[in-house]
Amino acid sequence: MNLTESPVSMFTSLHSSLPNSTHDTFLDSEFRYTLFPAFYGVVFIIGLAGNAYALYVLHHMRESRAMNEMRIYMTNLTVADLLFVCVLPFWISYYHHHGNWIYSDALCRISGSLFFINTYCSVFFLTVISVNRYWAVTRPLEAASSDCWKRGTVISVIVWGITLAAAAYELAKPGIQEDKPAGVSRCFEGYHNDPDSKLPVLVIHLIIIGLFFMVFLLVVLCNVLIACALLAQPISQPQPSTGRRPYGTKRRALRMLCAVVGVFVVCFVPHHIVQGPWTLAVLKMTDWTEETRQYLNDAHQITLLLMGLNCILDPIVYCFSTRKFRMYIQNHLNTAKQGKTCSNYTSTTGVSTKIRKQSEEQNVFEIKE
Repeated sequence: MNLTESPVSMFTSLHSSLPNSTHDTFLDSEFRYTLFPAFYGVVFIIGLAGNAYALYVLHHMRESRAMNEMRIYMTNLTVADLLFVCVLPFWISYYHHHGNWIYSDALCRISGSLFFINTYCSVFFLTVISVNRYWAVTRPLEAASSDCWKRGTVISVIVWGITLAAAAYELAKPGIQEDKPAGVSRCFEGYHNDPDSKLPVLVIHLIIIGLFFMVFLLVVLCNVLIACALLAQPISQPQPSTGRRPYGTKRRALRMLCAVVGVFVVCFVPHHIVQGPWTLAVLKMTDWTEETRQYLNDAHQITLLLMGLNCILDPIVYCFSTRKFRMYIQNHLNTAKQGKTCSNYTSTTGVSTKIRKQSEEQNVFEIKE
């Protein structure tokens, strides 16, 4: 799937090579051939390094009992990001060749599917994390007494099952369409050329957009309720054993809530707002002017870039911004400066004991971070 075709569009890519198809002029945005290679080059470098290191930290945090369920969700989120980051070089090449896919059709299908998988796995796991935190704050005893590992595993399997099942439909279809006027082979950029399928395409797009905003409202609701519960808690004195003020814990928790909603607002909401009007413009189901159609397509390209940012923001928000991860990374870096190997560091009982001790001292919300 070319990133001009959104993950929603990937469901309904119909091919211009079909007989009796009406070949409309391809609605393009020239700036993407310059902007996308540079932008995705940065995303590839930062995303690969950040997510690989996040996965490393998550693996070595397994001794922290408080991290069991959240570690499962964060690990799955990181894996989804890495899958997309690993195919970014192909998309960089695609844009560098001015929208010409020079690789196999199978690789086109896989690369496009991974963009869809990354987008909606991220949406689902961010939602699961929000619901999990809400449950931990409102029903801490019930959340603590349940089998966190089993629940996290089952929910993760369900999320991957739904996303992969949706992506499998496109994997079974050809992904490359020949753009004869331009003399290039486009990857998932021609579904609008079949005039008999315009209405079904529009309906599917609108359904997915509607479902996304239902999920987004759930995320906002959960985080607002968590914020209200935290703000309603009285400010007590610092803990004698650590000297930490609960107010600082509350402040960090509130920052994380803002970060959760922020990822949605920055990465996913703009795309799903533009997606509906853009679909109408591409399918030519309205009498909009060419200038309006071009404006919508340009805006659509920008929202696709924003969605790529989630590969960078996910490890920052859910790994490097939590206290347990910061402590682990800080100790890791300090030890590396002293010339010790990572293997010796991760097996040091002192560090493991410190992590476990601090985990036990945290309140319910911190545990769920």
